[in-house]
Amino acid sequence: MSFQTSTSKVDITPASGANPYMAGYGTQAGARVVERNTPFAQPLYVRCVILWDDGYPNAIVSLDILGIPRRVHQAVRPRLVKLAGWVSSDIVLVATHTHNGPIIGNMPNPYITYGISSLELIDSYTRWLQDRIVAAVTAALAATRTSVKLEYRLTSANFSFNRAGKPTVETAVPVLTARRGNGTLAAVLFSYGCHPVSAGWQERWDGDWPAEACAVVESQTGAFAMFIPGAAGDQDPTGVRSWSLRTSHGRALGSAVVSSAKAAGRVLTGPIYSQLREVSLPLDITVTSANLAAVRAAFASRIQNPAGQPAWYQRHAALMITRIDSGTYATSVPNPSQVWKIGGSPILKMAFVGGELVSGYAAYFRARQGGASRLFIGGYANETNCYVPANDFLPPLAPSNGSYEGGWDPDLPGIAGGSMTIYPQIGHFRAGTSGVESAIINALAVQLG
Repeated sequence: MSFQTSTSKVDITPASGANPYMAGYGTQAGARVVERNTPFAQPLYVRCVILWDDGYPNAIVSLDILGIPRRVHQAVRPRLVKLAGWVSSDIVLVATHTHNGPIIGNMPNPYITYGISSLELIDSYTRWLQDRIVAAVTAALAATRTSVKLEYRLTSANFSFNRAGKPTVETAVPVLTARRGNGTLAAVLFSYGCHPVSAGWQERWDGDWPAEACAVVESQTGAFAMFIPGAAGDQDPTGVRSWSLRTSHGRALGSAVVSSAKAAGRVLTGPIYSQLREVSLPLDITVTSANLAAVRAAFASRIQNPAGQPAWYQRHAALMITRIDSGTYATSVPNPSQVWKIGGSPILKMAFVGGELVSGYAAYFRARQGGASRLFIGGYANETNCYVPANDFLPPLAPSNGSYEGGWDPDLPGIAGGSMTIYPQIGHFRAGTSGVESAIINALAVQLG
């Protein structure tokens, strides 16, 4: 088998006068908007790396945005499939999950999360972004191909902690390199499981520490750099959030990746095998007239805000009442699950899971697949429709004070709370043997083999 690579990078920073609305932090009233005079710290990009496996293309596409809404993914993937002689599973899309990027599409819900009623500028930018994704992949397919050797190594980072108080903390930094015959690096793909929120609430476009890490890798190696998010749903950065913290975290990660990438890694010989499926994640909702009436009453109580919740709880409650009355509520959430296997001794398995995947899943699968040296696993892939919690984030195993990642609150634990208010659902996920954890594990176990 032989590998080649080709790459492209396309600017997706909103132009002046375009979409000014910033994603990532819920607001009480009125949206966070970008500064007019200094609109960005670093440009936002869509990056594409094509791995040509004996002339056959496989693409990884990253976007400096909070997440890819299902509507955007479903619109753009068929356009990408038409570009080359490939199948859908040969294309991976990931969001870097920066919290200082633009609002995209309808997820998280712009009205609930940010109080935005007019979506004209958001919709216009979203359509433009979809065209830019297609343009980036088109450019990478047409770019000069470089013959390379694929190598895989591990390094580590330690600025992440488990904000939910769970025992799992991400330290693994997978590094996949494409090295030319003369030993120089053509492309470096790397990952880490931590929320990109080191900069905190800002009013300038920026990709946070992943963007800084990519800049470090590119400046010190001359290679094309791409960040692929790990299992970061319950992982936050240490330190007081600021521009300086964002830069120090990015430089620390970038330097670790550079040191790792300069040394030879485990050679991957190919071929590349890919599989993509959609998994239905069940919500904990009983669809009977009596129960729906009780749920509706709970949401009506929440509109009065007796627990002093943020304003988006009230906006969410009003929307849920409308959905109950019209019968348009969902009882499950679709979530993509994608696996690449790259031949070698041993084989490298790469699991790309939709949504905000909590770190317990990474620990679970690494323990069963030979560790991080044999398995890359991350979230925010293809669609970000929700958090993806495990059983210990949900009743009855979760602590009684509720769980943001689990999507419920102690005031009214039978209806959606926490993250399920902005990823607007009627309830939290079901736990147990027929719940969300089992659905994720059963699907991914089959795909990984």
